[in-house]
Parts: sequence; C-alpha cells; structure tokens
Amino acid sequence: MSISQQIASLNASQREAATTIKGPLLVLAGAGTGKTRVITTRMALLISKGVPAEQILSVTFTNKAAKEMKDRVRQLLPRKPKETPEISTFHSLCVRILRRQITHLGYPSRFSIYDRSDQESVASQVLREISVPHTQLKPGDLLGLIGHWKSHAVRPEQA
Repeated sequence: MSISQQIASLNASQREAATTIKGPLLVLAGAGTGKTRVITTRMALLISKGVPAEQILSVTFTNKAAKEMKDRVRQLLPRKPKETPEISTFHSLCVRILRRQITHLGYPSRFSIYDRSDQESVASQVLREISVPHTQLKPGDLLGLIGHWKSHAVRPEQA
C-alpha cells in the first residue's frame, strides 16, 4: 500500500494527526484505535517529504510494538531509506541516552541493568553471604524493602 492510499484509509482525526508535518506529535488513544497506523503513516510521509529519518523518533512501550512500527514504515516507503527512524521502547531509549551521557555525571558508560530475576539472584547471594536464612528473609522481601527505601529516599547509611 502506498503512503497516499494509507492516508486515504484513515478517518478524519487519524488523517489530521498523520499529515501534521511540523513539530512533535503525541498520540494518545485506546487499544485498537489505529495509533500505530497513524504514527507509521506520519513517519513514512515525513521521510517521503525529505525529513531525514535520523531526525524522527518514535517511542512505545513494548519491543513487539517497536518492531511492528519498524516493519510498517519499511512497507510504506517506496524504496529503502539510507537511515531509518529511531523507533524504540522507553527503556531502550533511556538506556541509550544513559550510555552516551553518563560519563558527564562521573559514572562509567559500561553498566548493567538487572531484571527481576538478576535482582533476586543477587539478593539471594547477599543473604547467603551475611548468613540470613531464607526462612527469615526471602530475596523478594529484601528487594521490596530496598524498593521502599528508594521510594522514600532513605540513604544506605540510614537503612
């Protein structure tokens, strides 16, 4: 489907959002309302109008949605662009920004982000090292306590 056919298939509100060329665009709508179609149509339209793809950013919540958006933009473009828009999750965008900028804060750019499983593994190891049995404090409970401290800005020496 061409970009013009895609635009013609949109309803009036979607078409208005997809064909807005100047400035940023925030699309807020419920599930199944065509947000992805609107955003991908707009990105393809911007690229077809000469906007450099590397100047386009789209942020979504899931890897699945980001992949879907990338695929749809590629399908709408008549030829493959040299660059593709930045389409990522909030998490991956923030990690990329941190990796590029964190040295300005005095931290090394090589850092790890632990998922829940990694966190529980480290918590379990720490509890073993300080000889606290799992019957007294479970790793998940320790993580909950740490989360509480973080939420209430409790410094390590106060915890």
